[in-house]
Amino acid sequence: MDVKTSFAAQSYAQARAAAAPRPEAGGSGQSVFGAIAEDFAATLKAGEDTAKAAMTGGADPHALVQALAATELAVETAVTVRNKVVEAYQEILRMPV
Repeated sequence: MDVKTSFAAQSYAQARAAAAPRPEAGGSGQSVFGAIAEDFAATLKAGEDTAKAAMTGGADPHALVQALAATELAVETAVTVRNKVVEAYQEILRMPV
């Protein structure tokens, strides 16, 4: 019985080491998604700033159209990614256990 316990402990230690996160292997998922979220927020902020400047006469209409197009693209992309994540989650819930 003692041999089985030590074998189980050794197998667990090996599996734990193999599944441990490695930040040097391409960056953590948090930093990638964090950078994407920061870029999305910066795009929205730039669009808002350009819209405010256009309302006060500080920006030309061409810059406003470009900023609004970039903002629209960013929002559409975020909505599409969100929809795909929800679809994947629902598909996982439908899987038989």
